[in-house]
Amino acid sequence: MTKPVNEREIVLAILMEVTENGRYSHIMLRDVLAKYQYLEKRERSFITRVTEGTLEHMIEIDYILDQFSKVKTRKMKPVVRNILRSGVYQLKYMDSVPDRAVCSEAVNLTVHRGFAGLKGFVNGVLRNAARNLDKVEYPSDPLKRLSVTYSCPEWIVRLWQQSYSMDVIETMLKDFQIEKRLTIRCCRNRIRPQDLARRLEQEGVQARIHPYLPYALEITGLDYLESLDSFREGLFVVQDVSSMLAGEAAAPPKGAQVIDVCAAPGGKALHVAEMLGGTGHVEARDLTEYKVELIRENILRTGLENIGTSCMDAAVLDRESVGCADVVLADLPCSGLGVLGKKTDLKYRVSPEGMEDLVRLQRRILSCAKEYVKPGGVLLYSTCTVNPAENTENVRWFLEENPEFETEDISGMLCPDLRGSVDENGSLQLLPGIHKSDGFFIARLVRKRESGAGKQETE
Repeated sequence: MTKPVNEREIVLAILMEVTENGRYSHIMLRDVLAKYQYLEKRERSFITRVTEGTLEHMIEIDYILDQFSKVKTRKMKPVVRNILRSGVYQLKYMDSVPDRAVCSEAVNLTVHRGFAGLKGFVNGVLRNAARNLDKVEYPSDPLKRLSVTYSCPEWIVRLWQQSYSMDVIETMLKDFQIEKRLTIRCCRNRIRPQDLARRLEQEGVQARIHPYLPYALEITGLDYLESLDSFREGLFVVQDVSSMLAGEAAAPPKGAQVIDVCAAPGGKALHVAEMLGGTGHVEARDLTEYKVELIRENILRTGLENIGTSCMDAAVLDRESVGCADVVLADLPCSGLGVLGKKTDLKYRVSPEGMEDLVRLQRRILSCAKEYVKPGGVLLYSTCTVNPAENTENVRWFLEENPEFETEDISGMLCPDLRGSVDENGSLQLLPGIHKSDGFFIARLVRKRESGAGKQETE
């Protein structure tokens, strides 16, 4: 008989690792759910929801706590702070949990973690919050209101104000907090989308075709991914439709030689390999053996044979690859501001200085990646952010530095719903809430045929 576990203890442990030790929430949750997969679906769902919800609403929760506690949140003991945070989340966003249960469980957890002397404090703060949540007044300043209401750092809202209207910013922030179906890509080398949908239904998972692509499915009712025979058999991969659109924009010709310079976990590389229909070859590269192993696992599961892996630093020129590729995929490390709904703690990690470093890194990688492109070949640049400095401004910089390249309009490679969103340079900026996808940027850069492959001196 397995020893029972306390879901709130597990939630607290994850919150402590994320907020105090810098662990990534999606990795922590994945590992914890794998460890406790024997728990009932309801219990695992509770752990996931309270963990993700507390992190997602943390700025708002701290604002609320500061209204009801004489000790400001930032001065609380970390354990107590996270117990109170998860408690306020349950009080405000989980009607199914009685207020008295939230308070008593928080007190028990406080005692169990060795802070019995603070049980009265925890009980008092939560009971006060439970009685008065509807009386909390939010900031009147529009920027601060958005920051608190949607738990987004003020500097990010201020950054977006330079490019987007307040209405668009609020639409994006609101979309980040909406629970969405999981998007998967049907592996058409193994099964047809309609057959996969039927197979998933038989496994208790509801599936529907995404409006942007006929082989993209949105699923719900999933308990545990690895428990599905259809997943283990490699009939689908988890991939957002925005990432699939990057593959569509790459449009590799049959027999193409493709290099994906930052491939892990391999979604785009596998997609393009599948599009090649058994012809050509895709080399999926990434920086560490750990990441490369993730790609290998997906290759093995999906059964594609025209794809291999390499452990390689994308920011260092690989001379053996100069002028060898018909298509280079460059989905580069970025701030991730387009996927804040999936990586709930990312908005607390990113900084203005870090974003400037990322732009420099992106430009170093692009300076290497462009060398691999044959005349007439394609450099497909993409990011999962909505920050123009990492997207349109990088494209502008690249074209100024590399006149042998030009942008190519991707409108014809997209569904009618998206063609109106393509900018004057032929690139696409997807925005959460505005489009039915993550925030994502795609630009197709083509090396002019009259230009030879570039040469780059060793640094």
